[in-house]
Amino acid sequence: MEHTSIGSKVWVIPEGYIPGESTGPQPAMTSHETFCVLNTGVVAAELDITIYFSDRDPVGPYHLTVPAHRTRHVRFNDLQKPEPVPKDTDYSSVIVSDQPIVVQHTRLDSREPANALLSTIAYPVPGQ
Repeated sequence: MEHTSIGSKVWVIPEGYIPGESTGPQPAMTSHETFCVLNTGVVAAELDITIYFSDRDPVGPYHLTVPAHRTRHVRFNDLQKPEPVPKDTDYSSVIVSDQPIVVQHTRLDSREPANALLSTIAYPVPGQ
């Protein structure tokens, strides 16, 4: 079944923080931030991610591809080039795609044995 492309081409996640500590079995319970991308279109989506900080210049772009009719879950912890996203540091991110996509943000904070999970839809920039 063919689906039309849904979503936006620009998404903003203003809240980001990777805890520096974790409890529980690794790597499943490593504290992390994730953005989940859904590409319902018939063309692969090429993404550029830029990370913004309160005390220094932005870093990026990080380049990723999400194939057509696919989803991809990406841990900010795994972004390495042009440089790793730092732990214990507040940041924000902007995700720009050449195709309409949907983005969701999730954090697993496992610093304590009673883990916390946060999930929210990212902000789609209207008209993009």
